Amino acid sequence: MAETSWHRVAASADVKEGAAVAVSVGDRQIALCRVGGTVYAFENVCPHAFALLSDGFIEENEIECPLHAARFEIATGRCTSPPADRDLQTYPVKVEGDEVLVEVSE
Repeated sequence: MAETSWHRVAASADVKEGAAVAVSVGDRQIALCRVGGTVYAFENVCPHAFALLSDGFIEENEIECPLHAARFEIATGRCTSPPADRDLQTYPVKVEGDEVLVEVSE
């Protein structure tokens, strides 16, 4: 069974409402988004074709891939529009003081 641990990935002030921030934990590329005051974390590479979702467009509770317009729910990672055909991996997030931490399995 894989162990999980929390990793500091950003300052809370760096994750602005309605914007995405690219971070990494080891070799994992992760995007952070703040929606409705809550910070969410999900895989940053679109599963359809290599494009960084952190370069995409946020509208309400979804992020759109900048390359082929696949869309995903930010909170759940659920794919809502092709050409992507699978959901994004999401990661638990906690904010402690001014730090954003993401839980990643080792």
